[in-house]
Amino acid sequence: MELIVRNPHDGIYTATSDYVHALEVRQPDRLVFVSGTMGLDEAGAAGVDLDSQLQLIWSNLRRILAEAQMTVDNIVRLTSYLRDASFAEANQIARVAALGARRVATTAIVVETLREDWLVEIEIIAAA
Repeated sequence: MELIVRNPHDGIYTATSDYVHALEVRQPDRLVFVSGTMGLDEAGAAGVDLDSQLQLIWSNLRRILAEAQMTVDNIVRLTSYLRDASFAEANQIARVAALGARRVATTAIVVETLREDWLVEIEIIAAA
């Protein structure tokens, strides 16, 4: 599998250091589409605050990916659903911490979540 970052240098706004306009995936053998994952613990309880929910989400995503013999290094697309726009920076920090220097196609959307104590939800696509 080959990953190619596609960031045109003219005719479009500049991508930031943690953002790509597009990520081309060549010749993957497998794709995994992960449903929106929330910051819930094993008992289904939401983390007490945004940071704990983000930690739980990334822990849950790692576990789901492990089931498919993948890691966060296989993520090629990520969508974050934030209950409040003020959560964008914490979400970005958590994503960068989880992915390191890897950049993936990503979108953040502000939404009304199904429950008030669910502050963020993240869905991903992974390829191997």
